Amino acid sequence: MKHPILILVFLSLSTVLSAQTAKEEIEADVHRSACDLFAYPGPTQVRLTPAPKGKKPFYISHYGRHGSRYLKNKKDYQMPIDVLAKADSAGKLTELGKDVLYRLRLIGAEAEGRYGDLTKLGAQQHQKIAQRMVERFPEVFAGPVVVDAKSTVVIRCILSMENALQKLITMRPSLLIRHDASRHDMWYMNQYEKILYTMKKDSTVRAIYQAYAKKYDCGQQLMFKLFNDLHYVNQQIDVENLAQNIFLLASNVQNTELRKKLTLYDIFSDEELYNYWKKRNTMWFVNHGFCLLGDGMQPYSQRNLLRQLIHEADSCISLAKPSVTLRFGHGSMLAPFATLLDLNGIGFTTDNLDLVEKKGWRNYKIFPIAANIQFVFYRENPEDKDVLVKVLLNENEALLPIKSAIEPYYKWSEIRDYYLKKLDEYQGD
Repeated sequence: MKHPILILVFLSLSTVLSAQTAKEEIEADVHRSACDLFAYPGPTQVRLTPAPKGKKPFYISHYGRHGSRYLKNKKDYQMPIDVLAKADSAGKLTELGKDVLYRLRLIGAEAEGRYGDLTKLGAQQHQKIAQRMVERFPEVFAGPVVVDAKSTVVIRCILSMENALQKLITMRPSLLIRHDASRHDMWYMNQYEKILYTMKKDSTVRAIYQAYAKKYDCGQQLMFKLFNDLHYVNQQIDVENLAQNIFLLASNVQNTELRKKLTLYDIFSDEELYNYWKKRNTMWFVNHGFCLLGDGMQPYSQRNLLRQLIHEADSCISLAKPSVTLRFGHGSMLAPFATLLDLNGIGFTTDNLDLVEKKGWRNYKIFPIAANIQFVFYRENPEDKDVLVKVLLNENEALLPIKSAIEPYYKWSEIRDYYLKKLDEYQGD
């Protein structure tokens, strides 16, 4: 039998050797370049860590992003079609350019009248997430358990919620389901923070980001492929705007039924895909991470959500029966919420945009479409006051910024105290 220390050393070396850069991960699956539009891949962790002896799950508190959707603005579809159609009428497109125009028209036709709507894949994502929740934690869903579900008032979030609930009630008909989508709850379900929002739009921060992003401009490469007259391109085309818009459409095809018929990824090189991902990934950090170029406080935009989660958890812990709290919202909430929680160390601070990716901020891992955070609570029985919690990020066990001898399990009392202290120290209110 191998010596335990040697096994640990071997495993550590294996982990280091198997670690990939974001560029390598994107080359392995180009769909990851879609950033926040990466279609939910499902959990990578097949088996969860068993709970400490005697502990059983009894409560789940969840926040999930809506599922796959069409792009929200018609202009995102129409602008590149108009630009390429005008060039085609002038005889300025290559054969590839004409083929891309044909594909863009198919994409635009599919999305017509559905801008921002949930796609069929988006519905399926939430059905499968709900199914795995029941399969992984059957004790929580046994009997007439109350499931309290809330959504923001946006239709794609409401339909994401309804698809999840339909799957739950199909699997467990005895569940007592309450569901609502009201502006009454938007103070924490989709909090608008005027002060932080204004800081996010600071002109100095915008200028620094734009200078950073410009280093990764590569639209000219695509122009060589699509157009046969570079003089025409220089005179008529906003190169980076067009290239980035086509990249956006290429990214979102994976969220629609057209993914089975066409792609636009073939017109980009690996380097181009990585560069467009890098710019968008960093933009999300500037807007929603602890970026010190500005106020460094953007994740606190979700402080009401965290306080409400703690409040509702305390209430549900006091109940003798299991229960479930589900919330359905947006990536612009889940990203700062996960960062405020500092899951897997993504709550780092920096003013160096070159370090964002290296420090672990990779949007396709944190907040792909249908991303979700699940707090799963454990105890021996209703009299057990030593409640444990583990947190799942996209259905994979996550580490918290709290010491625990039984990771990925943590004492609820310590989680509660840690985050309430963190919230109380915020000076923005």
